[in-house]
Amino acid sequence: MSVTTSAIVLADEVVNQLPFPGFFFGLIAFVLFLTFGFVMWSYRDVANRHPKKSAEFAQTHDLHGHGDRTGADH
Repeated sequence: MSVTTSAIVLADEVVNQLPFPGFFFGLIAFVLFLTFGFVMWSYRDVANRHPKKSAEFAQTHDLHGHGDRTGADH
């Protein structure tokens, strides 16, 4: 019985149809990547859009007298 069952299972071809061709999966991923990249790009330099707040932050968060916040002057 198990030989017959395994022969039937092996003989049955499993076909999973994709909803659209495989190329479109990459295209969708690329479009999402560009969309999320644009969203991140749109938030660039948000802190400096409010000069009063950024000036207050600069006064209250002195980095031990360092003028350059990147640390490149070390």
